[in-house]
Amino acid sequence: MDYLSAIQSVMNPMCLLCILLGVAVGMVVGTLPGLTSVMAISLITPLTFKLNPTYGFAMLLGVYNSAIFSGGISAIAINTPGTPASIATTFDGYKISQRGRAGFALGVNTIYSVIGGLFSTIALMVACAPLARLALNFGSPEYFWLALFGLSMMISVSHASLAKGLVTGFVGMLLATVGLDPLLGSKRFVGNNISLMDGIAFIPVMIGLFGVGEMLFQIFEHKKEDDNKKDIVDLKDKERVLPTKEEHKRMTIPGLIGSVIGVLVGIVPGTGGDISALISWDVCKRVSKHPEEFGDGSVEGLATTCASNNASIGGALTTALALGIPGDGNTAVLLGALTMYGMVTGPTLLSNSAPFVCRLYIIMIIANLIILPLGLLSAKACIRLLSIKSQYIQMAVLLICCVGAYSMNRNYTDVIVMFIAGICGFFFRKYDYPLGPMILGLLLGDMCETNLRRTLMLSNGSYLQLFTGPISIGLIVLILLAIGWPFISNLFQKKKNKKVEG
Repeated sequence: MDYLSAIQSVMNPMCLLCILLGVAVGMVVGTLPGLTSVMAISLITPLTFKLNPTYGFAMLLGVYNSAIFSGGISAIAINTPGTPASIATTFDGYKISQRGRAGFALGVNTIYSVIGGLFSTIALMVACAPLARLALNFGSPEYFWLALFGLSMMISVSHASLAKGLVTGFVGMLLATVGLDPLLGSKRFVGNNISLMDGIAFIPVMIGLFGVGEMLFQIFEHKKEDDNKKDIVDLKDKERVLPTKEEHKRMTIPGLIGSVIGVLVGIVPGTGGDISALISWDVCKRVSKHPEEFGDGSVEGLATTCASNNASIGGALTTALALGIPGDGNTAVLLGALTMYGMVTGPTLLSNSAPFVCRLYIIMIIANLIILPLGLLSAKACIRLLSIKSQYIQMAVLLICCVGAYSMNRNYTDVIVMFIAGICGFFFRKYDYPLGPMILGLLLGDMCETNLRRTLMLSNGSYLQLFTGPISIGLIVLILLAIGWPFISNLFQKKKNKKVEG
């Protein structure tokens, strides 16, 4: 790949401005609890379609990287994670801030989030091309199992029950059948609505589920202003933000452990920064010389979680770009955006759009380099955002949702789809049904159906063709492990509890 020309293209003032705007939006959204990075990317995506794909994706990647990092600001300031990826940051970050070292904790969050992001970008650059070359050997049976593997991983790590994950995943796959038949071209479930001929638009569904649905849930719950907003830390102007050399020595190994685990966990479809950060925190606690400090204001625990949740970004993008399988909800929206830009996602993306992918790597690096000074300088301003009343935020988000859904195709059908998805998202949220499997089902449903039918056509209707190749067998084993893991882990936990009781 020609990195020199990619650097020259990305250093365009317009591209740099888009990255900066994305980082700024991501910081605002990530800092405010209740507004997730998936919601931010979903809302911004329709606004990028009028831009050059490089500029549009630069803004989206800026939002992605910045929102994950800034979720740690509210975790440190008010013990409430701004995004799910910052759940583990509350374990030690808030305790440190309560001791009058909020500036230091925010500095560690910024520095080690950037370290994790840069580490994962290098891993993305190294691993993406080989993985894509391997995937080019896939045939239709392998792609069918790959799609099911991506869906099964999201279901297996759902916080709700496995049955609820299967239900929402199946609903998403059903929605993917609306439109023209991919092989025969006949109409399916469109009625007399011409707007549905191309299928249900992905972005309005995303905006509805994660934007409208979340806001409706918050309004319905009548959540009062959080009591902990009274305890927002007061960041003094002269408070030390940068760690000392001795503190860096303690945090270097935990930061490296978090970065490695973040990349490895992020590569697995269906996981994300929240899972990688929890695993990293537990691993570092086991190997630390001061395990008793973990959960009580450990600088090692804070560094490893901050590095890990941002390192998962590169891992998730590796799977998304090389295989066309979203690593998490954020990469699902990014793949949808690439499709809207007219690009074919999956292994052929790196060969057909190599210059674009190369620019993507450079954008990731620049976005993290922008986060470093911006995060250190704007910590106090971001903390002040936490005092904004939730009613104002909810109304602003609903307005942006409507504008975003309509502006994509200037079609009122997309707005209707968004509100229907929002109502569904509200009930899913209320009854604890995971949204991730539904999004993956909608995104991967066409891939799954098309490759299954193509395999059957080539084998004259024989299902044995699906079980012949070694890659197919390997993917089937992984799917069974993914679905069966909750039962296996529960079995081990029960045995462990019996031993403890004995």
